[in-house]
Amino acid sequence: MKKIQWGAGIILAFSVIIILLISSFETAMYSDFGVYEREYEKYDVLDDLGMTMEDTMHVTREMMAYLRGDRDVLSVETTVEGRQQDFFNEQDRFHMAEVRDLFIGGLDLRLGACAAAVLCILILIFLRADWRKIVPRSYWIVLAVIGVLLAVFAAAAVIDFNAVFVGFHHIFFDNDLWLFDPAEDYMIRMLPEGLFADMVVRIGVLFAGGMIVLFILSMLPGILERKKIRKTYNKL
Repeated sequence: MKKIQWGAGIILAFSVIIILLISSFETAMYSDFGVYEREYEKYDVLDDLGMTMEDTMHVTREMMAYLRGDRDVLSVETTVEGRQQDFFNEQDRFHMAEVRDLFIGGLDLRLGACAAAVLCILILIFLRADWRKIVPRSYWIVLAVIGVLLAVFAAAAVIDFNAVFVGFHHIFFDNDLWLFDPAEDYMIRMLPEGLFADMVVRIGVLFAGGMIVLFILSMLPGILERKKIRKTYNKL
């Protein structure tokens, strides 16, 4: 019985972390499109593209809507280098279709994690588990594991972000169509590596901040219990 309770607690903690991670991605990418404007200015993207900020942001919003599954085809007519044309080419469409599959898969995973979390909570309630003990400690265990992995990833990204970036693509894509030529492809000019590095930092800050908040919340049951014990002791 105890093993089931602790197992439910661990799965609950992992589910919450998954929900937080994917939500951090979504929030970083979609909550404030002003971030993209600032990134484009930072990396002189408009000069590289020969586009106005208005047109570049229109392309960006359409691309992000596509990644979320809100539009079926990645095709945006705009003015690039003085010519009216489709911003995206066939290689762009193929690669971004794979990226969309990953992103939508992540959203589905978050939904599954929500379902798993609810199920674990119901199991803990049904088994009358000591949730004040099991839930916080389960989170601390998972946090320790995730913290180590996050520290390793952060160190690797700081040392050589390009290697991490390339490694990510080798893991998640079984082709080399994610390799673009800036001389021929507009999309890679709009999305320089520095932009991805900055977005990873943004996601990391949101994710780490969320984990810290959850850690503080996980401490509350123990703090309240100790206060209760002290009050009882003082009354004796």
